[in-house]
Amino acid sequence: MAMSSKSFTSLAAASMDSLTPTSDPWMVAGRSFNSRLIVGTGKYVDLPTTAAAIEASGAEMVTVAVRRVNLSDPKAPMLQDYVSPSRYTYLPNTAGCFTADDAVRTLRLAREAGGWNLVKLEVLGPPPTLYPDMAATMEAAAALIKDGFEVMVYCSDDPIAAKRLEDMGCVAIMPLGAPIGSGLGVQNPLMIQMIIENAKVPVLVDAGVGTAYDATFAMELGCDAVLVNSAIAMAQNPILMARAMKAGVEAGRLAFRAGRIPKRAAANPSSPTTGLIR
Repeated sequence: MAMSSKSFTSLAAASMDSLTPTSDPWMVAGRSFNSRLIVGTGKYVDLPTTAAAIEASGAEMVTVAVRRVNLSDPKAPMLQDYVSPSRYTYLPNTAGCFTADDAVRTLRLAREAGGWNLVKLEVLGPPPTLYPDMAATMEAAAALIKDGFEVMVYCSDDPIAAKRLEDMGCVAIMPLGAPIGSGLGVQNPLMIQMIIENAKVPVLVDAGVGTAYDATFAMELGCDAVLVNSAIAMAQNPILMARAMKAGVEAGRLAFRAGRIPKRAAANPSSPTTGLIR
């Protein structure tokens, strides 16, 4: 029985509704978000540009480097005047921390200052790589979880370390795609996929995204979300790049849900090879 044009239109509309970003939320630590793009608040030329780019990104969660927040000059411009904590979920992070003690102290300060319990932990190794120091990260994560924090943790693209952090009680695993600020994109997709396949908590690519393609690729691998800072803040047009990242994340998620065709070593004709006109 042929499908009527009306039925086909209704089916197409239903399919589109089921795949819109707003119908596909993700959850971390009991909190639900429609946007799968998280953006940082550092490195922008000024706070108005920060606010405009975050608005364009559609993000609902923003990271805030506690060590760089102005706490000394009440007359200086404040991030919260431009990016309201009543509108966005602030995710305090430990950017710039190189020891477990510094990271734990920083996040305890953040909780005292703003009541934030959901936090992003990162403990870095020395320059020039700024690669995650996993021993210090494990130490800090254990202390923070014991202290009642909900820890989203930045880590290496190591499936064993990632699983250990999850088993410790971290609420999200955030492996790097490439070194911080490098813009190289996801360099080790196989390891990222292994982390995703073994995880029961959200997995987010964090660090190394350079352009919208990288965000799309991370989402196509099956990541729950992507965190981007430098690629937006340091673009020639941060607001336009924020829009691109939003579209890239949404496209990658839709492609992942749609299910890509298998990769083949040989051609596979798109038209039937039987019933040809002779």
